[in-house]
Amino acid sequence: MKLLLADDEPDMIRALNAILTHEGYKVDAVYDGAEALEKAAAVSYDGLILDIMMPKLDGFSACKEIKKEKDVPVIMMSARGEEYDK
Repeated sequence: MKLLLADDEPDMIRALNAILTHEGYKVDAVYDGAEALEKAAAVSYDGLILDIMMPKLDGFSACKEIKKEKDVPVIMMSARGEEYDK
């Protein structure tokens, strides 16, 4: 199973990449929403893991654009903790 992981925090990318790879997933990692959009257009993924708050293009916007072209499951991540954000 091939996943696209997008997060602007290098430590988070390293940790999630290690865990997902250990579990048998193939992972492509990018560091902003614009890169996620480009990668998703070029490669077929079984799923996406997108951080909400990223530079250049936020996770919600990247997801919206990707979903216009591809029907792929998406998990959104966030450090936001307010009830409103949930």
